[in-house]
Amino acid sequence: KSASIDEVGAGIQLSPNAMKVFEKLDLDQEIIEAGFLPEAIEMRLGISGMRIIRSEVKTACIRRYGSPYVHIHRADLINVLLKAVNIRLSKDAISLNSNFESYDNRRHDVMVSCTGQKQFECDLLVGADGIHSSVRTQFLGSVRPSFTGNVAWRAVVPVQSLKTSVPDPTACVWVGRRKHAVTYLLRNGELANLVAVVEQKEWTNEDWTVEGSRDEALKDFDGWNPTITSIIANSNLLYKWALFDRSPLPKWSDGRVVIIGDAAHPALPFLAQGGAMSIEDGWVLARCVSGSRSINESLENFYDLRIKRVTMVQKLSQKYAKLFHISQSLNRFINYLPAWIAGKLSPGLGLMLHDKIYSDAQIPD
Repeated sequence: KSASIDEVGAGIQLSPNAMKVFEKLDLDQEIIEAGFLPEAIEMRLGISGMRIIRSEVKTACIRRYGSPYVHIHRADLINVLLKAVNIRLSKDAISLNSNFESYDNRRHDVMVSCTGQKQFECDLLVGADGIHSSVRTQFLGSVRPSFTGNVAWRAVVPVQSLKTSVPDPTACVWVGRRKHAVTYLLRNGELANLVAVVEQKEWTNEDWTVEGSRDEALKDFDGWNPTITSIIANSNLLYKWALFDRSPLPKWSDGRVVIIGDAAHPALPFLAQGGAMSIEDGWVLARCVSGSRSINESLENFYDLRIKRVTMVQKLSQKYAKLFHISQSLNRFINYLPAWIAGKLSPGLGLMLHDKIYSDAQIPD
């Protein structure tokens, strides 16, 4: 629906299961060159910076899962995909300034209507339009997602502005009482990305993202490690992002119409799997409809193939939300001390905990 494709957004973590898709598309090397390969994944205490657990990923992911772990700016990822579309399909394949209004399932196709009296006759309509999906609303009704009581701050800053507080070349989770932060590097280490989540009782703004105040964000993370506060203090633009959740849906399709990604199964960012699940969706959906005699049946098959996996990721993300925000001192001790001991005895533990997600990627040929 945008009038142009601009450099917007922030960082995204592409775990090995997502990279398997880009390998199939022969886009993995371009993504690696545009992104950043972290050395490890870590968990630290948000205030002191004490490391709880660390697992190497730079070579370990390739050895264990056959694919790397990559950090990339969303704009850079879009540029890689846009280039591929222009070369492999057509420079006219993408229609901008086309805001979806409604669809009409017909016997042999689906008619899609957009603002400005634009219409498209399609074999298949894929609604990848997020948690507030207009496509989903047409066939499942208007069911509002649930506000989780969490709001995320997002910022991207040049590392040159951070001086001695540049984040380590890792994907690091900084845990605290009723809040946490995640730091990692982008664009070959030129940019530092921050996602900082704080619990909040209500969210009244209708916008999905709003520009926030630097002073407000600094107040939320007052006293935290300089790695966090320095990014906030040096950011020219901070966005606030309300975290919503949704229970598993009974179906994702209506005739020749299907929803994927956050439109179908939004995942909280505590596992960094929202983007990866959407990428998996796209590949599995393509395999389901390719050569199928019945679009309707292939979309139902797509749902059956994906629902168990994405529901597992949704529930695990909710579990991690509680782990990152433990407020009581005794509970923090009970949870973090065993993790610290286990990490010392088995340095690869942090990676092994993600085996079910990273290795069981449902990526057929």
